[in-house]
Formats: sequence, C-alpha cells, structure tokens
Amino acid sequence: MTPPAIQFKGVSKRYGALVAVDTATWALPRSQMLVLLGPSGCGKSTTLRLIAGLENPDIGSILLNGREVAGESVWVTPEQRRVGLVFQDYALFPHLSVIDNVTFGLRGLASRERQARAAAMLDLVGLADLGDRMPHQLSGGQQQRVALARAIAPQPEILLLDEPFSNLDAALRAQVRAEIRAILKQTGITSVFVTHDQEEALSLGDVVAVMLDGEVVQIADPQTLYTRPVNRRVASFVGEANFVSGTATSTTVETALGRLPLVTAASGPVSVLIRPEALHIVPADAPANQAAVVAARVQWREFYGHDQRVGVALESDPGVLLTARVPTTHIYSDGEPVSVQVGGAVIAFADSTAQARISDRA
Repeated sequence: MTPPAIQFKGVSKRYGALVAVDTATWALPRSQMLVLLGPSGCGKSTTLRLIAGLENPDIGSILLNGREVAGESVWVTPEQRRVGLVFQDYALFPHLSVIDNVTFGLRGLASRERQARAAAMLDLVGLADLGDRMPHQLSGGQQQRVALARAIAPQPEILLLDEPFSNLDAALRAQVRAEIRAILKQTGITSVFVTHDQEEALSLGDVVAVMLDGEVVQIADPQTLYTRPVNRRVASFVGEANFVSGTATSTTVETALGRLPLVTAASGPVSVLIRPEALHIVPADAPANQAAVVAARVQWREFYGHDQRVGVALESDPGVLLTARVPTTHIYSDGEPVSVQVGGAVIAFADSTAQARISDRA
C-alpha cells in the first residue's frame, strides 16, 4: 500500500502560551492538492513550516511519503526533505533574469543541464519566451509563474504555497490559480496551499482542511465540506450561511420556513443551515411552484450582474433575517413583498440556544 505523501500524527506546536497547531492528525494522498483554510492566526502557516522543516513539532510526528522527518528522536533538515516553497511575495531575485532565477536552485547539475531544466520549467508555466527578462519587467501573474517554475525545477516531491495569490487583483487571481492548478496536476506534485479565501479554497483544492484555533476541524473534498460541514462554526466559515431555529423530529425539522426535510436525521432543538442559493424567492404576486411558501419582505439588495444577493425578513417573524442568492430575472426593491421557499434538504446542528429562541417566539 502506497503511504500518504504527508501524514501528521498528533502534532502540536506552541509559541509560549499560544497553541499554533493542536494535536493535528491527518493524511494527504500523493498527487493531491490540499488547501489549508482558516482565518489569520489559526495555524495554517505554522503547519506549512512544520512540513518544510522550518519548525520542529513539540510533540507528535510528521511523515513525508512514509519517511519520518520529525518526531521524538527524529529530525530531517529542510534541504533533505525534497520540499519546494512558493512564498506570498514571490521572493524573486531582482538582479537576476527570469531564467537565472529558475536555475538558481539547481546546484549540483552541469551548466547545460541546468539551462535545459530551467527552459523546460519556463515552457511548462507558459513563459518560454521571457527567460531574458528581469522580474520588474513582468506582471504579477508572470512573476508568480516564475516563482512556481523555480520551486518545481529541483523536482520536489511536495510543493508548499503560502498565500501565493494574495498580491494579485481579483480577476488575475482567478486566472492564475486556474493556471497553476493545471500545471501542478500535469506534474503530479503533491501540493499544500495556505489561504483564508473560501472561494479560492473550494475552487482549488482536491481536499480542504479547515483550521480554527490551531485545530483541523474538518478535512474533506470541497463539495462535502460545503454541503455537509461538521458543525455550525465550519458552516459559518466556509461560504455564506443562514441559520434558523427549529425542532427536529427524525427526518424533518419544523422551522419558521415550514417543515423541511433533513439530510441526516436529528431530534430536539437545532440550528438549521440554509445556504443563500437554497432560498428561492419570487415576487409575492407570482405563482409559487410549491405549496410550502412563506411571506417575507425585501430589506436590501446587492446586484452582481450574474446574480444578486437579497436580504429578506419573514412577515411572520421580522426577527428572522435571511440572505438569498438569486438570478437577476427580476430586480427586487427595498420593501417589496416576496414569497420564500427552501429548495432541497437541510443540515441541522444540535443547538442548546435554539430552544430559547423558539420559546421567545411562543
């Protein structure tokens, strides 16, 4: 059986009283792309540094491709781990040409082989004709691809990327991350990205690990993470979320939005997760395509071209405020009466405060 590319076994790292990584246990198969997702200070970059060998765990062990590189009596230096790094600021040498930046890390090879390897890497990242240019003559996206070429030129087994797209504007960021994902899939290199951007994590990773307060709270493929978060905190962090109180009875839950089907059975007071795209709204005078509709009123609207976010308050309980993401076939206005429906089954989380909210409305 092929061992995982990366394996953490009960790894913890402290800086004084701060727990940066808390008893992390997880594994990443080879050739997969893992995204470490979490807010600032949650331990993402520390995890990356532990993999690279720039930090030593206080307890636990780390294995790379089945080889223990950090543990109670084991320490493998960074240069012996076959791990490449791509930094947020690219870290290109401003006084070296593009091709010289790429060849810089290819020590131990003959000059001709170094040049050939560097040229192949620049061709791989689509910069074959720009080898003679200086870094300042390149766009941000081109500089990022040079940094990637330099990192993969020594043929690392694992590539680590720390917020690699944060210095790019939104449109370029989406383009570059798609290009880099395609390149890394072509090379088959196992890679770990660090980001705090939920959209970036979901679109980029084969696997996403949500880190909160030093703990890997959930690790799953993007679809599972979004549609079946393990708790309310993960649901709130990964994408936009509405929560309504309810009382679950087996496969359904009674809420202010009616009786809704549950993805997994539950009972008692719960918080129900409803993603904005699962809320369907239509003007109040439009015919509803289902019987289970609830009257509401528009509170605000944000127009995005391809769709719009609409905030609504339920007429039966104005304290229940919800956000829907809907097409632009009808442009809603503040105060407009609408009908609200929930599409599909919902996720419920046990919530001790839900009963109090239900009682308050009684």
